[in-house]
Amino acid sequence: MEEFRHSYSRLCKESGAEPQETVLQQLQGLPRGRLDLATQSLTVDTCRALGELLQKEALLTELILSDCMLSEEGATLLLQGLCANTVVRFLDLKGNNLRAAGAEALGKLLRQNKSIQSLTLEWNNLGAWEDAFATFCRALAGNGALRQLDLRNNQISHKGAEELALALTRNASLQQLDLRWNDIGLLGGRALVNCLPRNKTLWRLELAGNNVPGDILRAVEQAMDHNRDRQTTFRENQARTHVLSKEVQHLQEEKSKQFLDLMETIEKQRKEMARSSRASAIRVGQLQEALNERHSIINALKAKLQMAEAALALSEQKAQGLGELLATAEQEQRSLAQRQAKEHRLEQQEAAERESKLLRDLSAANEKTLLLRNQVDELERKVGSQQDQLFLARQELTNTAAELKTRAIQAEEHLELEKKRSRQNLEDLERLRAKEVEHLTRRLEESERAMQERVQRLEASRLSLEEELSRVKAAALSERGQAEEELIKAKNQVRLEEQRLAHLEEKLRLLAQARDEAQSACLQQRQTVAEAQAQASQLGLQVEGLRRRLQELQQELSNKDQEKVAEVTRVRVELQEQNGRLQAELTAQEALREKVAALERQLKVITGDHREALLDRESENASLREKLRLKEAEIARIREEEAQRASFLQNAILAYVQGSPLRAMGPQK
Repeated sequence: MEEFRHSYSRLCKESGAEPQETVLQQLQGLPRGRLDLATQSLTVDTCRALGELLQKEALLTELILSDCMLSEEGATLLLQGLCANTVVRFLDLKGNNLRAAGAEALGKLLRQNKSIQSLTLEWNNLGAWEDAFATFCRALAGNGALRQLDLRNNQISHKGAEELALALTRNASLQQLDLRWNDIGLLGGRALVNCLPRNKTLWRLELAGNNVPGDILRAVEQAMDHNRDRQTTFRENQARTHVLSKEVQHLQEEKSKQFLDLMETIEKQRKEMARSSRASAIRVGQLQEALNERHSIINALKAKLQMAEAALALSEQKAQGLGELLATAEQEQRSLAQRQAKEHRLEQQEAAERESKLLRDLSAANEKTLLLRNQVDELERKVGSQQDQLFLARQELTNTAAELKTRAIQAEEHLELEKKRSRQNLEDLERLRAKEVEHLTRRLEESERAMQERVQRLEASRLSLEEELSRVKAAALSERGQAEEELIKAKNQVRLEEQRLAHLEEKLRLLAQARDEAQSACLQQRQTVAEAQAQASQLGLQVEGLRRRLQELQQELSNKDQEKVAEVTRVRVELQEQNGRLQAELTAQEALREKVAALERQLKVITGDHREALLDRESENASLREKLRLKEAEIARIREEEAQRASFLQNAILAYVQGSPLRAMGPQK
């Protein structure tokens, strides 16, 4: 405020006038944001300086200039400065004897200023000049910021009231209007009453001390009560929408969190799959290296066999030793066949045990599916009960709507009868009554439309819930059947692959034993070469036969090696395919588990939302019943008042007829 004081004194000196001491004293100790110059007689220079300051001042929110004896020029200068102000919220111009110029300046202020919310104009003469007051009213009609207007003791006539009524029909922001102690009269009161149905924001209108009849005052009070109820309902709806928007935001945040958690789990599963694939690739590489080592060993064995053949070619005395070796080899083959038979029996026993384990797992899975079916049945029963509740609520709504219609029809018939009785003498009262009846019927129709829309929304939500539940059931059944089939196929494949692996491992073990025995046989052959040289001349013919036999055995060995290599490659490919299938099945099973969990969560959320919706509908039905009861009481009160008015009018007419001069002159004639 010190800066405001200095700037005020500077502007006064620049204009060639001395600043007022009283104004400087008032500006010295004022609170922040409030300028109070009440009961200070302000000159034109002071008003000019204050107008220039108020154009730029951004700290004042309240300006009190009551009983300042402002002149027409000073008031216009001040109000021109306020036209560009965007901060002042409260303006008090009480007791300044504002006239035509002041009214026009106020109209310009209301057209240009968008920040003033409260304007006090008590004890002025704005209504004495009808044209100026009409411009003020036109500016008020286009203003969208003013909330409170005080026009007490302004000599407003019925024409000024009519201008105010026209302004109120177009104004959508004014909430409080004080018109006490003016000269509005019957015509002005009727104009104000006629404009109130088109104004939905004004909830306080004071008309005391204006020679306005009591019925018009009561009509104004009823209109104000109606607007006040409208404002309260509007605030309640705003609060509800705010709460619902918060809930929607909370649900969206929860869904986003769930989506992020799901993405994290998917990333973890991808990482685990990549890790398992790397481990399987490493294992396959190790198996490949082992196979390569075995191939190298087999190649070494082949080289050794070739060396043995060269030794046999050099010395024909090996025939006898080779025959003995063939006999021992036949015996070993028999023993190997017996061993293979025993191992085959053991493998069959193990396979039977595995099949029993798999059957037990299948029974456990079937039990789980039965439990899930029971849960789905319970949910269906709950949905059926909720549907029954919705049907009962719909029936109650239809009954209440029918009762409302019948009561409205009865009220209209009663009102028509009363109109016929008092149509000749009470035209104004009949218009008010018709407007009230139309308003009540409109309110009833709006409530019926709102209830029908709510019922339609509930039906749509119920149908969507039923469709989602059927889709979820069908998807769960199909996925469960597919999972069971895939599980059975996977178990069969695993059993076959285990048998093949066991068979191949046994073959590899036998080949290793044969390799060791061949090495030992080669050592024995070297020892027997020296012994067989003496007998080589005698066994020449036998050596030729044995050579043919060796060629046949070598061919068989080469065929067996080729078969072994082909079998190993085939087993490797099958193992890779089986690993891929198993990984795919594992991922599919995990996805199915996640889907089942998500569906269960969705079912829980849907049931909770449905319960909340039912509770909300029950509370709304109770509130509607209470409102219906209140409206019935109001209709009964209106009927009683109308009956009293009719009786009063009838008594007044009878008294008037009985006391008229015509009746007094009748007996004299």
